[in-house]
Amino acid sequence: MSTASPATPARSPKPDSAWAPLAARVFRALWIAQLVSNVGSWMQMVGAQWLLIGHDAALVTLVQTASSLPVVLLALPSGVAADRYDRRGVLLTAQLAMLAVSGTLTALAFADALTPLLLLVLTFLLGCGTALMGPAWQAIQPELVERRQLGQAAALGGVNMNLARAVGPAVGGVVVAGAGAGWVFAFNAVSYLGIAVVLMLWRRPRTVAAVAGGEKLLSALDAGRRYVRYAPDVRRVLLRMALFIPGGGALWALLPLVASRSLHLGPSGYGLLLGAVGVGAVAGAFALPRSTRVLGANGTLSSGALIFAGVLVVLATVRIPWLVTGALLFAGLAWIGVLSTLNAAVQTRLPGWVRARGLAVYLLVFQGGQALVAPLWGALAERLGLAVPLLAGSALLLVSALSVRRWPLDGAEGADPAPSEHWPVPPLVFEPGPTAGPVLVTVSYRVAPGNEAAFSDCMEHVARSRRRTGALTWGLYQDGQDPGHFIENYLVASWSEHLAQHSDRLTLTDRRYEERARDLLVPGTRPEVTHAFDTSSGPVVPDTTNPSWTGDGPRR
Repeated sequence: MSTASPATPARSPKPDSAWAPLAARVFRALWIAQLVSNVGSWMQMVGAQWLLIGHDAALVTLVQTASSLPVVLLALPSGVAADRYDRRGVLLTAQLAMLAVSGTLTALAFADALTPLLLLVLTFLLGCGTALMGPAWQAIQPELVERRQLGQAAALGGVNMNLARAVGPAVGGVVVAGAGAGWVFAFNAVSYLGIAVVLMLWRRPRTVAAVAGGEKLLSALDAGRRYVRYAPDVRRVLLRMALFIPGGGALWALLPLVASRSLHLGPSGYGLLLGAVGVGAVAGAFALPRSTRVLGANGTLSSGALIFAGVLVVLATVRIPWLVTGALLFAGLAWIGVLSTLNAAVQTRLPGWVRARGLAVYLLVFQGGQALVAPLWGALAERLGLAVPLLAGSALLLVSALSVRRWPLDGAEGADPAPSEHWPVPPLVFEPGPTAGPVLVTVSYRVAPGNEAAFSDCMEHVARSRRRTGALTWGLYQDGQDPGHFIENYLVASWSEHLAQHSDRLTLTDRRYEERARDLLVPGTRPEVTHAFDTSSGPVVPDTTNPSWTGDGPRR
């Protein structure tokens, strides 16, 4: 099995079809294996929640917290691991670890030794596996499908999850009612084998090996944090998620209680309610391309939040099971519309060198938001009844919908995260060691008369580019005696960090910002660049062990 390029069968779907990514062989195999695994996960969730249904409401909602909280704790280290190491290996490790934990959960359930505390602890450990897997799984998508198909791939990921949500809870509820929770845990354990087999057969090309392999853990974490901080378009995606997920999470936290306390349903009835959400989401995935063309990304986000808010009102006020089931179809449609739009948005805005870390932050906001709000909704339900937290969640979603006009997603049509190695080799007379530094980079510009203000404005974009790719500090100075003379300087932690800017961190978008600024220079002039090294610990010692070092010129 190979992914040197997305494999396309002789008769493949049209490139703009919702099914187009399935023409890629490895994507298709992983998609099918993931579907089986997701069915097992939803069956396991129903079994875990139903084992606790007779306990305190807050304890029931802790199942959601136990499965989501690991993302809060491990998302960023998992993103570093996915950028530093072979992503196939990271995914395989996560699958095998979850297989072991799920096997333990199954054995305890059949031995009738599964206490609420043990159930929550093992659910937490399964969540740790999911946290380890999440950034790597998201980050390999551009390796499996073409960039223009990332939106369809994200929607198919939603279809996958929601097909599983349509089938898994219903089957899980029937199995729990008829045979006990142990059998749903057993199926979940076996379901991890499918993804593991596909990953073992996948031979990931060396050309897409991890690009952050030389970074230390803390440096890699800081690089990911710095990138997100100075990437306004990525931050806007995170803001939209942060505004949607607290209200949206009320449904997942409280639906078991709605099923048992408001509608007086058993585990199979609860499974059918979750299945209705899944069916609606599958339908929404196929409607998404058309709705996005009609409403645009921002219209889809606001409409999805409004629909979800209306569903929560129905859950708070209606006691007729078939009406609630019908409303949950629309909840699934809204959920897939919002999440697929945000997922595609963040995928298309992140460059390869930091993709997994950026996606880790995205997953942190998504899963972490659910983990943090679930016990709050449960505590409110226990004290004030179910209607109050459901209506409060609806109010939060209404705020989310109205805020789209104030904080919309920025268009990514002009952004291109592909790498651009447009910087020349640094013109040094010796090759410093990789840890030499900090390095002060100074760039001198001759700006054409009358272009000074426009140049300063353009350099604001360049400043964010420098900071995203490694600069610790940045400044732009105008010569007091020569207004057309501007001096830019920025500090990079080490020589290896600066070389990373030269080799793989700058994108085509970064290059365009630089070219816009250079178009304002005096015709025929070029920026003059110098590199200075911190000597507070002594002079820089050249790396004479490097076979490319000659002692009298830059590395070639």
